[in-house]
Amino acid sequence: MLIGEVARRSGVSARMLRHYESLGLVRPSGRTGSGYREYSGEDVRRIFHIESLRSLGLSLREIGRALDDPGFAPSALVDDLVRRTRDRIAAETELLTRLRRIDAADPAGWEDVLQVVALLQGLGAKSPDARQRAALSSADEVPVPVEALAEAALSETDTNVAGALRWALARADDGGGAALLAEGLGSPVAAVRERAVQALAELPGEEAAARLRDALAHPDVVVRGYAAPALGARGVADAAPTLIDMIVEGRNDTDAADALGVLASDTAAADRIATALVDRLSHTATPAPARGRLAQALASLPGPTASRALRELSHDGDRAVALTATYLLRLRDAR
Repeated sequence: MLIGEVARRSGVSARMLRHYESLGLVRPSGRTGSGYREYSGEDVRRIFHIESLRSLGLSLREIGRALDDPGFAPSALVDDLVRRTRDRIAAETELLTRLRRIDAADPAGWEDVLQVVALLQGLGAKSPDARQRAALSSADEVPVPVEALAEAALSETDTNVAGALRWALARADDGGGAALLAEGLGSPVAAVRERAVQALAELPGEEAAARLRDALAHPDVVVRGYAAPALGARGVADAAPTLIDMIVEGRNDTDAADALGVLASDTAAADRIATALVDRLSHTATPAPARGRLAQALASLPGPTASRALRELSHDGDRAVALTATYLLRLRDAR
């Protein structure tokens, strides 16, 4: 079979077949009387083998070794190909993500593109100072896409940089940041979940509030502990039971009590919260320190129910609770 026919049947150009020959990958079995290359059936099968291995990403040098070395073990090469392919996919994915984020910034010209690239590089810098500068400058220059800020906020371990990222995210959020951060609440890493709920707590808008409401039922007590005060500060009554649990358990109880005070915006709401606090006070399983914290929470509530409960507690059998209630009543009367 002459080279033209081989090229037609195999799909490999005559030029490439000559290149294979120059590398020693394929050697035509014979020549015609006129000196033309003549390929046997075995030669054509080898060409198909070469093309098959090329489709896996092997170099021509690696293909020659694979076909000609009887002791060649394919497993090591395949493992190396898997690693190289994963690295290539990761690099391409990173490039695609960067291009998408540049496109999302809607740059007006190349100067804007370069500024976005510089900010994205700053967010990924090794230096915490550089990352913080990038976060703070994102609001003044061409804005960094919310997706990039959310990803950085979920991965940032430096406290100062994390605060700057949350600030930048709150300024830049167009409603999509809450959904991105909420994905972090499902992370198996506790630190990521904590960073996610912290950032959500500082985001404005109804979408963030809705995600925080969902977080009230989260199995992670830390997540609930950030979500409830944030919702209470926004006047979301659904947070009250979790806030009371926090007071009983002594977890960020001061902020929880302050949030209950915000929720007690009128007499009716104050009486409902005070009744719930009194119910927890009456539980025999509630330890003395928790009863003291509950009494202190009552002091921040207006209305007759809280006052009546404090008067009753001033005669409580637990001396520490009674003294706390008496002191709080005096402060209340002095207002």
